[in-house]
Amino acid sequence: MTLAEKQVREIALENPSTSRVFEHFGIDYCCGGHKPLSAACLENNLSVDEVLAAIENLAHTTPGTAEEWSTRPLAELAEHIVWKHHGYIRKEFPRLRQLAEKVVARHGEHCAELAQIQSNLESLGDELLAHIQKEEIVLFPYIVKLEKAQLAGGGLPLGCFSSVLQPIHVMLSEHDSAGLLSARIRELSTDFNPPEWACPTYRAFYAGLREFVEDLHRHIHLENNILFPKALEIEKALS
Repeated sequence: MTLAEKQVREIALENPSTSRVFEHFGIDYCCGGHKPLSAACLENNLSVDEVLAAIENLAHTTPGTAEEWSTRPLAELAEHIVWKHHGYIRKEFPRLRQLAEKVVARHGEHCAELAQIQSNLESLGDELLAHIQKEEIVLFPYIVKLEKAQLAGGGLPLGCFSSVLQPIHVMLSEHDSAGLLSARIRELSTDFNPPEWACPTYRAFYAGLREFVEDLHRHIHLENNILFPKALEIEKALS
């Protein structure tokens, strides 16, 4: 199988550094990552050869190797997600909300898309704050229990659901919603590119949006493509 025939998520799992290429070209490698790379390029009007060349060039431009979370304990991965990605949302969303208010107040009259970006950002942030709380209180602790039970050779731990698939389905659905909102923000902001005349606050807002969405993609990738599938495998083995 050629690289172009592989699913985007598979490429990102095998070489996490490729997420930088996918971010650059606007290719979804988390929620919509089940498509072959060639199909994803066609859908986004991209040259598959150009994307493949960028992936090949990673070996020459990216120092070191990316963290291989696919081989680490799930407890460590869950802790990493909470510390790095959940913490980032809690810190960065209020800052972006303030920047949005300033930019809309100053430029919203002449740039109608800013109010739409602000509205989508509010929806995205509010959804994510509720989402990560559910993961931290319910889902992640149970996944850690599953892993401990497997290591101890025990049976399925008690939970408030019949299968871990139930909360995972809810989280996946919410990931899809977050993906749609972030894609809309990207579209409205013309790929996070402010106009040439934009003031420093305007530029800081767009730069912050880009970083927020890129971090969200890495966050969802770790859950959709590593944490959740492995948790389901453990539950199946214990059953």
